[in-house]
Amino acid sequence: MNDASVPLLVHVIHHLGMGGMENGLVNLIHCLPHDRYRHAVVCIEDASEFRQRIRRPDVEVFPLHRSKVGVWEVQRRIHGLCTRLRPAVVHSRNQSGLDALLPARLAGVRTRIHGEHGWDVGDIDGTHWKPALLRRLHAPLVTRYVTVSKDLERYLISRVGIRPERITQIYNGVDTDRFAPASGPERDRLPAWLRSEDGVVVGLVGRLHPVKDYGGMLRALASLSERRPELGRSVRLAFFGSGPSLEELQRLASELGVESRVWFAGAVEDVPGALRSVDVFALTSLNEGISNTILEAMATGLPVLATAVGGNVELVVPGLTGLLVPPGDVDSLADALATYVADPELRRRHGAAGRARAVEEFSLSAMVARYLDLYDATLRGPDHRPRGATIRPDQDAPGRASSPSLP
Repeated sequence: MNDASVPLLVHVIHHLGMGGMENGLVNLIHCLPHDRYRHAVVCIEDASEFRQRIRRPDVEVFPLHRSKVGVWEVQRRIHGLCTRLRPAVVHSRNQSGLDALLPARLAGVRTRIHGEHGWDVGDIDGTHWKPALLRRLHAPLVTRYVTVSKDLERYLISRVGIRPERITQIYNGVDTDRFAPASGPERDRLPAWLRSEDGVVVGLVGRLHPVKDYGGMLRALASLSERRPELGRSVRLAFFGSGPSLEELQRLASELGVESRVWFAGAVEDVPGALRSVDVFALTSLNEGISNTILEAMATGLPVLATAVGGNVELVVPGLTGLLVPPGDVDSLADALATYVADPELRRRHGAAGRARAVEEFSLSAMVARYLDLYDATLRGPDHRPRGATIRPDQDAPGRASSPSLP
């Protein structure tokens, strides 16, 4: 639909490529009512073939290549796009999206939403002062904030100094029809040498990057194999994803003597199929915003073994849908792995409970409804607060966050 009377949302992201945030954006574009909002995507850097996932023919994608042309040229181009397209809303995401706020305001865009979806690679625990200061300096340009986890919401309040009533927290949603349990693990998707009648396959889905600490899982497997060889022998690890840590992880698997039980599958298009081929899902990140892969694993009916960081603790209910361990704690990870390997019934119960939780609390339709309410409310004006917006009566004074401190 190209009807100019339908409000246009301009989404600003760093790079339109394979990733949880990007997949969520595509889902949002597809699922918001087409007669209520139009869309365009501005990429601070570039767009990969992932842009083909956007099936709406009226959605334009604009790569700006900041690393080549510089930030000032990017801002000039964003101002030109906003002047030409006349969006009703500019919705920026994460740190690089801040570049769009000033040019959007100067171009007359009255509604500017900024979303926080995860932690910057160079600031995985949110303690560095420069990213917090950058966000604070841009705060007057933001009409409303949205975060995908309560952890990120707390960061904006306590570290950046954003008033709670300016923030709406919306969890990511998962397509529970696309991600659904199979009658049993689909082992034919795995190489023959990885299949075993009594084996337990642990799946890890995501970019092979140091922040994911996948080496910790390899060390946990080696530790389990040494301490409890009868359990360690039955474990197989399947890494679905590519990234800069691949060669380092391959070397580590060899050094630890577990390479015969580890499969690096590379990037996969069929993530639902990959999840249906394993028995347990694991995520060993040092920090997370909200993990889409945890939600997808829960919807698939898998027990989740994850580190107790960021938004992970908001998704996984320990002892009910999964197990949580401290980040970087190889012994705890090995113990949790042993718990699942030794108890098939526990795996089944946790997987079933995770599926029920995903359907009831983290559905795609619930996420879309919250964003629709957010966009509608912000366009109606400042007196309209989206449903679910943060209101904290325990503040020292209504509408005031405690004074944040920066070095």
